[in-house]
Amino acid sequence: MKIIDAHVHLVQCIAGTGAGGELRSCGGGRGMYADGSTCQLLPPEWGADQATPERILQVMDAHSVERAVLLQGGYLGFQNLYSWQAQQQWPERFLAAGAYDPYSRNRDGIVRHLFEELGLRVVKFEVSTGSGLMATHPVFALDGEMMEREAAFADEHGLVFVIDIGKLGSPSSQIEALHRLIRRHAGMKFVVCHLLAPKQAELEAMAGGLAALAGPNVWFDLASLQHNVRPDAPPYPVTRRFLARAVETVGAGRLLFGTDAPQNLCNFRYGDLVATIAEDPALAPEQKAAILYHNAKSVFWGA
Repeated sequence: MKIIDAHVHLVQCIAGTGAGGELRSCGGGRGMYADGSTCQLLPPEWGADQATPERILQVMDAHSVERAVLLQGGYLGFQNLYSWQAQQQWPERFLAAGAYDPYSRNRDGIVRHLFEELGLRVVKFEVSTGSGLMATHPVFALDGEMMEREAAFADEHGLVFVIDIGKLGSPSSQIEALHRLIRRHAGMKFVVCHLLAPKQAELEAMAGGLAALAGPNVWFDLASLQHNVRPDAPPYPVTRRFLARAVETVGAGRLLFGTDAPQNLCNFRYGDLVATIAEDPALAPEQKAAILYHNAKSVFWGA
């Protein structure tokens, strides 16, 4: 079965920023925030503080993953150039997204370089209060002047607009505002990350949010679903219950397989993440193929 992973991160160096301040390596694949809190970012058995394209390709090849979309976020730190270089070296395997802080004083120069000079075709915004824009800036409206400016730029340049709005119910999880932004740009493709990041008790809230955002130009990636709805264990019956409700609400044609590697490989086996979908008895073969491969190919590669 063909697979595209629509949510992967390369890590040239751990250079994140979040609610706890700057995040830097403290060895063994771990990071430490300025407030002293720590987290495991890369599998300790890798013995490295990087997720190189070569390492990610090894993981992909071991699980017959044809392609991966390289996203950016505040958690690990923007890796724009590193991801673009990987795309240039392995264009048949990687598609790089660009990310930036729209509050930057030289915002115009940044977007010109990323999307006009380098030619990146995907833009990623993480706006969460944990490690996204609302972790280091005041809460802002997703349908306000700033995000409208960024969406208009993406629309003009034919970019796929990927957005992580954080945990369901958090101040950044502005579903109605995002709905309004999406409707103003009906010709642009939007991908909303993490299936809205629900907890195990939020099945109905997730379904309501998906229904509110659903439309012909909107898709949802499944990255970190097993983590968010924990506790769960292989073959991930809780995760499959959320997946079934998502299929019921928006259809299998609106869902994209993603792993959020490398961090999720600290606690999950890549094969189990694939098998959650590939071996789900509730999904028809054509639904599995759509989620694992065809939807992402259409959204990101237009084929």
